[in-house]
Amino acid sequence: MQERHSTVDQLSPQTPLGAKKMSGQGEISNASKVVTSLIAGAVAGGLAKTIIAPLDRTKINFQIKNIPFSFYEAYKFIVISYKESGFTSLWRGNSATMARVLPYAAIQYSSHEQFKRLLSVETNEDKRKHPIRSYVAGSLAGVVSTSLTYPLDLARARMAVTHREKYNSLGAVFRKTIKREGPGAVYKGYLPTILGVIPYAGTSFFTYETLKRLHHEHFGPLDPNPLERLVFGAIAGLFGQSASYPLDIVRRRMQTQQGSMTITGVLKKVLVEEGIIHGLYKGLSLNWIKGPIAVGVSFTTFDLVSKFLRNLSFFTDF
Repeated sequence: MQERHSTVDQLSPQTPLGAKKMSGQGEISNASKVVTSLIAGAVAGGLAKTIIAPLDRTKINFQIKNIPFSFYEAYKFIVISYKESGFTSLWRGNSATMARVLPYAAIQYSSHEQFKRLLSVETNEDKRKHPIRSYVAGSLAGVVSTSLTYPLDLARARMAVTHREKYNSLGAVFRKTIKREGPGAVYKGYLPTILGVIPYAGTSFFTYETLKRLHHEHFGPLDPNPLERLVFGAIAGLFGQSASYPLDIVRRRMQTQQGSMTITGVLKKVLVEEGIIHGLYKGLSLNWIKGPIAVGVSFTTFDLVSKFLRNLSFFTDF
């Protein structure tokens, strides 16, 4: 592995393609890049998911049931949850979300940076000729982070759609799931998740980086401001969510329902009983709201936090 790299911000256009950048303090090593991206990724993922947690819980409720989605019905679900269980119930399952998202986002951003380095994405002088490398780096980062944290995603989904009496803690989800369905159940829905993560992560990272590269080409060394970063992230999230949404429906059904299920079996059942639009794309309009918000906040937070950390003398001397 190369011992030292310049301070090239993850997913940022601060440095012209193929060039190296010095921070005010000095160069930053690859080890420091890994550490800072882990920290910044955890902060970014945690903040983004907490902001949209009520909308996420609402979406999951419709994904796993054979009931039509509308914004009015989503509003009713939120109001009823608030009246029956209080304001904090809108964040039910968020502890499991945080337990998953913090390591997930940290691993995803950090591994994405390493895959970009291994695939020579950052050092390629004309990245526009090799868009597949950028897409593959994002997809691989999504596969690695998802594989390592998947059981926590399943636990979070089950907590989000059940009453507290059934699963009163993250540990209770694992104990009861393993007891009733066996150890393999903690990876129930893994295959459709991975199949969905490949286009989602690849499209999201590729779109965000492409928009920032275009900004750099048009405005030179001027960094995108936070609002521009949010917009770029929102567009990336919109494309990413749309590319993989039907598989998100499948994985949620497989995660939250007992019994043996296959991807094709779930797809056939949804198509026959609910149709394409009201079945496989149910709740997508809500995802077009929460997804861009979450991805925009996540990418922007990561950029700003990683840039801040990499300008600290501690990391330039690490």
